[in-house]
Amino acid sequence: MERTPIPVLTVPTAPYEDQRPTGGGGLRRPTALFESQRNYLPNFVQSLLSSVDLRDRQGCTMVVGSDGRYFSKTAIEIVVQMAAANGIGRLVIGQNGILSTPAVSCIIRKIKAAGGIILTASHSPGGPGGEFGVKFEVSNGGPAPDIVSDKIYQISKTLEEYAICPDLRVDLSRLGRQEFDLENKFKPFRVEIVDSVDIYLNLLRSIFDFNAIRNLLTGPNQIKIRIDAMNGVMGPYVRRILCDELGAPANSAINCIPLEDFGGQPPDPNLTYATALLEAMRGGEYGFGAAFDADGDRYMILGQNGFFVNASDSLAIIAANLSCIPYFCQMGVRGFGRSMPTSTALDKVAKVMKVPVYETPTGWRYFSNLMDSGRCSLCGEESFGTGSDHLREKDGLWAVLVWLSILAARKQTVEEIVRDHWTKFGRHYYCRFDYEALEPRTAYFIMRDLEALITDKSFSHQQFAVGNNIYSVERTDSFEYIDPVDGTVTKRQGLRIIFSDASRLIFRMSASSHVRATLRIYAESYEKDPSQHNKEAQAVLSPLIAIALKISQIHERTGRKGPTVIT
Repeated sequence: MERTPIPVLTVPTAPYEDQRPTGGGGLRRPTALFESQRNYLPNFVQSLLSSVDLRDRQGCTMVVGSDGRYFSKTAIEIVVQMAAANGIGRLVIGQNGILSTPAVSCIIRKIKAAGGIILTASHSPGGPGGEFGVKFEVSNGGPAPDIVSDKIYQISKTLEEYAICPDLRVDLSRLGRQEFDLENKFKPFRVEIVDSVDIYLNLLRSIFDFNAIRNLLTGPNQIKIRIDAMNGVMGPYVRRILCDELGAPANSAINCIPLEDFGGQPPDPNLTYATALLEAMRGGEYGFGAAFDADGDRYMILGQNGFFVNASDSLAIIAANLSCIPYFCQMGVRGFGRSMPTSTALDKVAKVMKVPVYETPTGWRYFSNLMDSGRCSLCGEESFGTGSDHLREKDGLWAVLVWLSILAARKQTVEEIVRDHWTKFGRHYYCRFDYEALEPRTAYFIMRDLEALITDKSFSHQQFAVGNNIYSVERTDSFEYIDPVDGTVTKRQGLRIIFSDASRLIFRMSASSHVRATLRIYAESYEKDPSQHNKEAQAVLSPLIAIALKISQIHERTGRKGPTVIT
């Protein structure tokens, strides 16, 4: 019996003015806005698809995945219906719509897809009262560059209609190919539902010595691990890779069922929200702990007794131990990248290894150009994102496997490895203070006035006395990045105060949400003397923080008594 072709409809719509991607081609908004505003999601999806030139779009393959949060399945159905109507030839989708961000990048690169769409709001809360997001990956498997984000936004402001096949229904639970005949289309539209883990797992097998990790987890000197997937996308990956493949006991993994509201907690792997893991690690039973965010690109590392490894130290320690990873022994190390607010611990390692360090704005898209041009092998950000040129996204599970590889090779505890690193390279005391949910105008004026203050000539070489400490300003600026590959200039990426002892204060506005603003203050102080490495970071940094609060007047101008989150 011949199938009736599915109709392709053109639906009139009105543009929204607030659909500017916040970086990497991503739009993150309250879930209620996506649900309540007429055509809000279809408008953005159409703008995204239209940003791909028609000749490149027709018949191409794209990858679709989500972190499983509330509204994901509804959104995937709309994405599928609109992709079909807009001439996409094939979609590759994770089973039940589940694909981590690293897995999407992996599949795009493996099958040479034109790009991908990830439905995630990263570490933001889920559920009806949480946030939802749509993120666009380009053909290299990385976040969309600014030129693509700008194109999406320009299209969104003048959009008058979108194309959709509302009668098209896909079974996300059934592995394999599904084909659909569409009106006025010569070729059927194909959807392939793939195992969420398989392709990504095969890539990891080619990077790591799985036998060495397996022996660490199951051998005579095995360590007990505790891994928290925080009820996000990583549950299936943790169970399949760490438990089934590498032999960790099933009870090593907690919160491994993806939930639409992530169990009522923000899926943010830090000491504020990964409290269940922190308490378990403090008990001393486990030698290694890790947590992941909702879409699997961020991570946190804990050692026995809850010993915390900050993200900047983790990046530097990984860099110093790349010889433990077969991939880097084969490929070599060409350079490192870090976001500007990330501590300069990585720079110390690079100097010893005699490789360049590229300091970029915050946002993984800035690393993609460096990796594509062969300049950068390892990169990371202070927000618990680390990755290498095996993908074009940060990769939480990759980072955890690197750490397990280092533990297996060095036969030391997490704390011993960190303290050895400090002894060799010095310790970078580091903290980030987040002032979340600020009124955007207030945050804007704080940053405007602060920039005027610190860039004035009278501020240079100024001295601040706090207790017994005297800090002399060496230089200040509003960070500007010139891409060494294509010469693109990115301005106003944070305010920096660098003192004569190499201490740093950084002020930066986060662009992750449009409703409220987040202002971040970063403090860093370097200590070479090993006898001074056992202090609490906040105690060491308190004089710098006092300076930051004094010159920014953030408490007086916001009515806040302190930051929302400290990491």
